[in-house]
Amino acid sequence: MSDKEASPSQDSSGARAATVSDIHELMRRKEEIEAQIKANYDVLEGQKGIGMDEPLVDCEGYPRADVDLYQVRRARHNIICLQNDHKAVMKQVEEALHQLHARDKEKQARDMAEAHQEAMSHRLGQSDSHSLPQAFAKVNSISPGSPASTAGLQVDDEIVEFGSVNPQNFQSLHNISSVVQHSEGKPLNVTVIRRGEKHQLRLVPTRWTGRGLLGCNIIPLQR
Repeated sequence: MSDKEASPSQDSSGARAATVSDIHELMRRKEEIEAQIKANYDVLEGQKGIGMDEPLVDCEGYPRADVDLYQVRRARHNIICLQNDHKAVMKQVEEALHQLHARDKEKQARDMAEAHQEAMSHRLGQSDSHSLPQAFAKVNSISPGSPASTAGLQVDDEIVEFGSVNPQNFQSLHNISSVVQHSEGKPLNVTVIRRGEKHQLRLVPTRWTGRGLLGCNIIPLQR
């Protein structure tokens, strides 16, 4: 082991948010440093059990001859460096865990807010569907290329307004037929309910290759 190997790598937590894999890597480095500290303490133990503080000179002030002074000094130096590295890594672990927990709280708050927004939207959607105007007729067939098809009418569209005809004055399909006959070549405002949503269309009764001026079949709705 070299002194250079004992020094920690630069932490990049300031550049990006910590992840679970970052914490796993920090824990791996922590265990590696702890193993290196133990190995250096084993070196000291092998030098007649000398520790970190015992003097390296004898009672007369001469270097001790019963231990390898180079190995002892090197092991002590490595232990001091590794202990500093250990403190730095533990601080990084603490900061990474704090970031991770804070991000989890933020995610939970966002999820709750989104769930609340979705619930509110659902309730508003239900409220809107309850407030939709009542339909009085329904489209049950459309011929391709017809004026009705060109206007965007679709099968199963429920009609709530057809020109001047509305739920209040509708009596029979004759009302629609009369409006069509008097509006040839003129745009009619047609409002339909399609899959719970209201759609505004412009229908121009026109003579075409098929029968009638619309090219669709409309039936009254029994409410």
